[in-house]
Amino acid sequence: MELNQYLFFKDECEEAMSLYIDTLGGEVLHIMRNSDAPSQEDRMPGGDHIVMNMVAKIAGRLVMASDNSSDMYQTPQGFRLQVEVESRAEFDRVHDALSKDARSVDMPAGETFWAERFAMFTDRFGTPWMLNLTGDKMG
Repeated sequence: MELNQYLFFKDECEEAMSLYIDTLGGEVLHIMRNSDAPSQEDRMPGGDHIVMNMVAKIAGRLVMASDNSSDMYQTPQGFRLQVEVESRAEFDRVHDALSKDARSVDMPAGETFWAERFAMFTDRFGTPWMLNLTGDKMG
């Protein structure tokens, strides 16, 4: 059994997933666009570039995603993707890439009692993130 993330986007799936792959390391394993559908009836609403299904390996984990039409899309809530980094330089690099043009910053990057650096934000694509560098604080 496996538990994986499946992310939904409003016409930005390929752009968002490319950012996540570039920032966190990984590769696209499979992508199916509207243009790959065998007939017009099998297509999702939208143009040929709409991603029907994408599978990627990101930071060693399987992440799946697709675009949704405006009437089907729901803003993500009740979860965050959490990234644990190993150095201050890596924290800064990942934070800068993922939080650029963020929709919201719920907790700015800073030191906490449990972490050398911690941040919570929702990226420009609507994906909520937690970024953590525990360093020596957690033993």
